[in-house]
Amino acid sequence: MKNIYYIGGAKGGVGKSFLTMAVVDYLKEAGEKVLLIESDTSNPDTWKAYKDTTETELVNLDEADGWIQLVNLSANNPDSTLVINTAARNNKGESAFGETLNNTLGELNRKLVTLWVINRQRDSLELLKEHMDVFSKAEIHVVRNGHFGEESKFELYNNSKLRAAIEEHGGTSETFPDLADRVSDDIYTKRMSIAAASKELPIGNRAELMRWRNEVKKVLGKIIHE
Repeated sequence: MKNIYYIGGAKGGVGKSFLTMAVVDYLKEAGEKVLLIESDTSNPDTWKAYKDTTETELVNLDEADGWIQLVNLSANNPDSTLVINTAARNNKGESAFGETLNNTLGELNRKLVTLWVINRQRDSLELLKEHMDVFSKAEIHVVRNGHFGEESKFELYNNSKLRAAIEEHGGTSETFPDLADRVSDDIYTKRMSIAAASKELPIGNRAELMRWRNEVKKVLGKIIHE
């Protein structure tokens, strides 16, 4: 059984796209066949970075047809692990049509694993509650984006009943390591995959990327089990 990894957050600027790239990189390094679903169709940076090296699909999850397409892609690619990069506005599409995926997981013989990226603001948690209401069958992991500060600064989440509920149901709370801005900016502006950047960037940038990549492996190794 190949999982579906759903990178959520429902807000712009929390770090969903970079986490998606890290998950794809981790899976490909582990030898997994990956199908990347890019739902940020208006600004598909992740799709642009990986379309030449990874099987990718642009899918609009604002509409019912997009969720139908997503389920069919999952059914038609049983040997691929799906990684879904969601758009900032995605909570509306989730609420309206997300049950299309939630109700077909058994027939698809797949597990839905959500990696929910948060910053330090309250709305990240409110949007997560909405996601959990829709995807009742998902395994939920919360990823604190270290770009917004060290783990202790995420006080609203760290001390919340939501965290306790997630961890009681087998989810984890992880902190995604920060990457130096000059390196992440290079990757974004040049629309490079992480693997390509690890070969093509200047030596100092590559060294920082290697450090970050090793830290990411420790985090994702606690969540991703294929």
